[in-house]
Amino acid sequence: MAFQIPRTTMKTSSLAIAIALTLAACGQPDSSKAQDGVFADNRVVPGDATSMKASFAPVVREAAPAVVNISARGVRTVQDPFWSMFGMRPQAQQVGSIGSGVIVRPDGVVVTNNHVIEGMQQIRVTLNDRREFAARVVLADERSDIAVLQLEGVNERLPTLNIDDREEQQIGDLVLAIGNPFGVGQTVTNGIISALNRTETGISDSSSFIQTDAAINPGNSGGALVDMDGDLIGINTAIFSRSGSSSGVGFAVPATMVKRVVDSAVGGATAVVRPWLGVKGETVTADIARSLGLERPQGLVVTEVWPNGPAARAGIREGDVITAVDGAEINDQGGLNFRVGTREPNATVAVAVLRDGRPVALEARVQRLPGDADVEKAALIRTGALAGAQVLELNPALADSLGGDPFATGVIVARVQRGSYAQRVGMQSGDVIVAVNGRAVTSADQLGNVGRGTEMTISRRGRAMTGVIG
Repeated sequence: MAFQIPRTTMKTSSLAIAIALTLAACGQPDSSKAQDGVFADNRVVPGDATSMKASFAPVVREAAPAVVNISARGVRTVQDPFWSMFGMRPQAQQVGSIGSGVIVRPDGVVVTNNHVIEGMQQIRVTLNDRREFAARVVLADERSDIAVLQLEGVNERLPTLNIDDREEQQIGDLVLAIGNPFGVGQTVTNGIISALNRTETGISDSSSFIQTDAAINPGNSGGALVDMDGDLIGINTAIFSRSGSSSGVGFAVPATMVKRVVDSAVGGATAVVRPWLGVKGETVTADIARSLGLERPQGLVVTEVWPNGPAARAGIREGDVITAVDGAEINDQGGLNFRVGTREPNATVAVAVLRDGRPVALEARVQRLPGDADVEKAALIRTGALAGAQVLELNPALADSLGGDPFATGVIVARVQRGSYAQRVGMQSGDVIVAVNGRAVTSADQLGNVGRGTEMTISRRGRAMTGVIG
């Protein structure tokens, strides 16, 4: 009998309430309309509660021309499991996507969501004034869900939005969401910032989001979240919803990360290099706070420090409680990963910690993760029940590039050949083989003679599972 591993669901399924996370890039790919760029010029921005009868038109007039509609098409290969048994080849299927984007440089650099253009071969961008341009992908960062496009054939300066990465927003600030919901054409909605630094959303393990109640719907993905100065403070990315439409809980990638991705793309990089601090920690709960003698639950208690890593050299120890990085409050691992990940490698960050209840100010020089993240170096297992699996020994850089724990050990499956023994026993790309017959796996050499009856422990999408190869 094959090594059976139960399927796991997305992190959102673990939420206490039954809500679904929607990455809003769905809709009719043929619908990509833009409204005429005509806006009133005799209105004022509401400055206080008594002037709320005024209008947002001045902000829209400045921001809307830089927001674009995106229509993308591609070909996806689909294999029917039943017909594959009779030798039928995979079939090509046309797929499409619609979304939104923001022009951030006058030469036609556009930022959008990665999921809007992922896997697409043809990308068309429609400006607010109905002009259309073909676009190519300059850099796509799956982890932040941000992609940078370059419009082709631009021979004039285009309207842009300023990326405001100063992080001066406060909960309750007024914001506007501008995008292309359901492909109906450019649409503006308003709301407030409902929360900042929102982590543990199930969207990403290394992101911290702006939450807003401004209506965001399918097609809004990649659109602008702007403040009352008309500056870009975030890229609208996802919603929590039972119906798939806006329920007032939307999320935007903060401008800090957007600028990091854009700067990487404009600078010629093919990927965003995220440095690390070299610590692993646990959120301080009420119980942990009491055990540590803290006045309230705050911070991330350090449980592991990478030997000779940035944190170790800065003097951070196990048991320290990290409360802030560069003045930004830290309360979980995702928040720490995001804050450090927005910095350039070799940048110096200020780390505030509590040690034995006393505040300590430290400085750390964040650096690239050690190791090689090149999955092309995977070794092919040629014998035994795992024959056909291409595997690599984990290191921090590789684990992090795959969205895993940089402190994890074991051997990760990079690919599984179609029709191989490894596929038959249920192995999947991304599985981490942790142990065989109770013994820790640290090298691919330990997997060459795995046969029937072998007990194997793997980690799949963060969940440890043990089974017997039958």
